[in-house]
Amino acid sequence: MLTSNDFSGLLTERFFRNLLPIPATNDLKLGELAPGFSLPDITNSRTIKFSEYRHKQPVLLAFTRIFTEKQYCPLCFPHIKALNENYEKFTSMGVEVLLIASTDEAQSQTVVKDLKLKMPLLSDPTCRVFHSYKLGQALGAPLPGQFVTDIEGKLRYKHLFSFLSHNASIETLLEQF
Repeated sequence: MLTSNDFSGLLTERFFRNLLPIPATNDLKLGELAPGFSLPDITNSRTIKFSEYRHKQPVLLAFTRIFTEKQYCPLCFPHIKALNENYEKFTSMGVEVLLIASTDEAQSQTVVKDLKLKMPLLSDPTCRVFHSYKLGQALGAPLPGQFVTDIEGKLRYKHLFSFLSHNASIETLLEQF
């Protein structure tokens, strides 16, 4: 299933850097501090430092595959929509949801507008944060994964991509809080 027949903007430096398959690893241990980062929040036109959430609230980090503003991973597209539809459920529980994509800022702006995203969409076109979370890559983009951190910023749950289980279900993610 393709989300569009428009492949313009697909063959970028990011695509070729992430072309060869590298599986996700299980190196990040539950109970340890989640890797920090600072990325632009395209939804709210600001920069988010992950450390700002430490000692304030738990966070769901939802890494997703979006190839271009016109091409979504067919396995991730329904997950993005479900996260957006359930954003208020998470925030009512005191949880922030950060959607992280490897699209650049211009592509991400189109994604926010087209999908009417309520949750912050963070732009990581260098894939630096994806790599710090050991998510792996294949076919031109980093692989998806979900991480739940507690109020101290420690990892409490992680879901890494596999062909049997692409993304953690919304129900599973909500159960973590």
